[in-house]
Amino acid sequence: MNLLILAANGQIARIVEHRILTEAQFDDVQLTLVLRNSQRLADLKNNERVTLVEGSITDAKVVNAAMKGQDMVFVAVVDHVNDNVMTKVALAAMAENRVKRIISTNILGIYNEVPGEFGRWNLEAVASNLQTAINADKLLAASGVDYTTLRLPWLNDRDEVKYAVTTKDQPYLGVSGSRQSVADVVLKIVADPSYGLKDSLGMADPATQGEDRPVY
Repeated sequence: MNLLILAANGQIARIVEHRILTEAQFDDVQLTLVLRNSQRLADLKNNERVTLVEGSITDAKVVNAAMKGQDMVFVAVVDHVNDNVMTKVALAAMAENRVKRIISTNILGIYNEVPGEFGRWNLEAVASNLQTAINADKLLAASGVDYTTLRLPWLNDRDEVKYAVTTKDQPYLGVSGSRQSVADVVLKIVADPSYGLKDSLGMADPATQGEDRPVY
């Protein structure tokens, strides 16, 4: 499998890359990694399974060139760009290169699906970026591609992989989760592209359910 990661220097992206390159079940996965400064991933430049691409993920030429020959795309950052240029560029490059599968990072709360006091606080906290996040999800759903939207919890750096998954029509369970857990969901999709197909997945540590603020 050929996997393209856009915004490849993000913390979750780095976890995904490390696991792909070190776990036997992903031995057949080739990585193309797009980031603004390729020196940030200099430790991977000599890896025969890695192609580093320097450039902006809002640059149509960069993304279109990187998209050639890919089987799946992981957008490892939330689209808060004006007019959702980031998502539009990715979808246009997918169409041009006949790539069907995309995993796209988003935020919790885009369906007003987070209950209780935490849901109220969360909507207030994300208000300035909420509309672009909603629009990105709508663009994916309307595009006809095989998408999965990942609605991330408030993140922490705990080492544990511990999460419950909720879908678009379910109340969000939990308030916080580890970056390791989010990466694990991404890797489930890499291992089985039918997982979360044309769906929107939320993931958080269920032990944090009922908290009214993020748990770090």
